This record gives sequence, C-alpha cells and structure tokens, in this order.
Amino acid sequence: MGAAAAGLGLAALAHATNYTLWVNGRTGGGQLGNYADFTYWGPAGTAAGVNKKAVNWDGYNSISNQNYLVRNALDCYCTGSNWCYIGAHSAGNLQVGYTLAMYGGSSRTITNASPNSSGVCGASGAGTQTGWNIKWVDIAGGAAGGSELADAGSWALSEPLVSDLKTSTSRAMYDHNQTRGKIFYMFAGAKGTLYSGILPGQDDEAIAYHSSGGVSGSSGGSYCNASDWFCNDLTMGTAANEGGRAKWTNHNVQFRDNNEAYNHYTNGGWGGIVSRAVADMVANAQ
Repeated sequence: MGAAAAGLGLAALAHATNYTLWVNGRTGGGQLGNYADFTYWGPAGTAAGVNKKAVNWDGYNSISNQNYLVRNALDCYCTGSNWCYIGAHSAGNLQVGYTLAMYGGSSRTITNASPNSSGVCGASGAGTQTGWNIKWVDIAGGAAGGSELADAGSWALSEPLVSDLKTSTSRAMYDHNQTRGKIFYMFAGAKGTLYSGILPGQDDEAIAYHSSGGVSGSSGGSYCNASDWFCNDLTMGTAANEGGRAKWTNHNVQFRDNNEAYNHYTNGGWGGIVSRAVADMVANAQ
C-alpha cells in the first residue's frame, strides 16, 4: 500500500505544469475567457514563456468590475500542483496587484486546468488551497501608480477604467505593499516625447517612472535615469530612490530604459517596453 501511495505521488508530480499568464492593459482586445486569444499582444506564435495564456479583460471597465476574469485564470492554471509566471502590461499591473492584495489570502478551489467557454475551470476533487501558486511577476510599463494622463483628461473620461487610473485613485485602491511575498519585477520605458509636459520625469508616453518603477506613496513624483542631473534617479533593484522615496514592498526595478529606446505600446507585435518583459519570460519562465 505504501508503494502504491508513493507511485500515486510520483504520478501527481509528473503532471505538474508551469504556465505563463499575460494580463493586458487598457483597451483590451482579446476575447474574454479565451486564453488562446493574444490579440492585445501580437502574434500568438511568439515565444513568451512556458505554456503561455492570455488573461483577457475588457480594458475599459473598472478594475473591480473585471477582476473576476483574472481570478478565474489564476484558479485555472495556478492551483494544485501547477505553478504560474505572471506577465502584465500597463493597467494589467493594477489587476494583478489588486488580485493579490484583495484575494491572495482567500480559499481557492483546486481545479482541473481545463477551462470551459467562459474561461472557468472545474474542480479537480483535490480540495482547496490558500491563494495561488505564483513564482514571480513581470510588469511592463506598470500603471499601478496611475498616470497623469488620466488626471489631466487626456484619455476619454467616459471610460470607468480612466477613473481608476488617476494617480490618487490607483494608489489608494489596495495595499500595494501586500504582494503575498511575490516579487514584482518592473520594466520601465523612457521613450516618451508626446506628453512630456504632463508626465513627470522620464516616461514611455503613457506612464511615468514613478509608476512603472513601483515608487511608493500616495502621489507620483519626478524620477529619471541616472544621466539626468535635474531629476531624482529611479534606482535599480529594491533600493530606495534618490531623494529617499522607497519602492513598494517586493517591487524590484529589473530594467530601466537608460537609452530611452522603449515606448509604452505593443504595436501589435509584443513591442515597446513589453518586449523586455517578454525576453525575460523566454529566458526564465520555464
């Protein structure tokens, strides 16, 4: 009987699977609940981490309204013996942060990783667990600190999501320091010119470094590359920034765009600052 139990244990381990989940930002584009639809990102055949899945939400309604779709995906692929890497772009940062802070300590049903047409997976019969199995999170052009473009009305104010993206609102939406111990690796782009008068410090045309770099606080600030003498540096890693402002807990600047080469936009081909997060997933999400 002991040998049989050991054999069953080995079988369970053999069926453990790793997945890479990509959470889109504003405007959406992919079919809700369809984890194979990468319309938002680019060609579905592009390498972007092991067993990649698209976590599609509409990119229009509020974070709280659409968050069930993120939880459905995590329940599907990140419970039981399965583990996930998470990639997110722009407002997808808010979705992931909100999910972990608000629901990362909740009881989750261990599922069969076989979604129905709505993107919901059935129970596996293995019971429940607390939170999800997440190895780490890559954030490209993260908007968890909000954008001054939302503050200034540069985007359509009729979108519920734009209200969430105001700097004061996004920073107060949930406890950004509560990541359930998961590291958020931040990829910050700086090829911003169009809105340079609105966005403080370096930016990628939509998001300033204070947000894409995970800088803490109830409001944004002006942060730049080390070559800019007239602005506090966004530091690498988890260290406090020049001027003393800390990053949120477990937020690590993995890439800072010193050459001002990456803007905010995927351009239908996993482009812009997303390309840096994709390269990291290809190299490390196995």
